[in-house]
Amino acid sequence: QVQLVESGGGLVQAGGSLRLSCAASGRTPSMLAMGWFRQAPGKEREFVAAISWSAGGPSYADSVEDRFTISRDNTKNTVYLQMSSLKPEDTAFYYCAAGSLVAMVTRAYDYWGQGTQVTVSS
Repeated sequence: QVQLVESGGGLVQAGGSLRLSCAASGRTPSMLAMGWFRQAPGKEREFVAAISWSAGGPSYADSVEDRFTISRDNTKNTVYLQMSSLKPEDTAFYYCAAGSLVAMVTRAYDYWGQGTQVTVSS
C-alpha cells in the first residue's frame, strides 16, 4: 500500500502562485510515477502533470504548460507542483496519484490522496 497526503492548497488571487506538496509513504519502492490531477465542480477529473521517480522528463497538460512545474525530492518521497500565473479556471480540487507509469489518464494510477482545494479569485 501507498499513502499519499497533499498539502499547500488555498485561496490566491489571479496571477499569484501556490506550491502543492504530496508526501508519499508505505511501499514507496513500488512507485515509478507520480501525477497531479484536478477536478472542478461538475467536471471530470483531469490530468495536470506527471513525473517519474527515476528517469525521464515530466509531462504537462496543455492548459498548464509553462505555468506549472512538477518536481520531486526522492530523499523525502515528496512531489511538488509549483503553480504560477494562476487563473480562475485553475480553481479545483487537486489530487496526487501514484502508479507504475507516467500517464495522463486516471486509470493508470493505483493510489490517490484525499486532495487539496485550490481557489483562484479574479
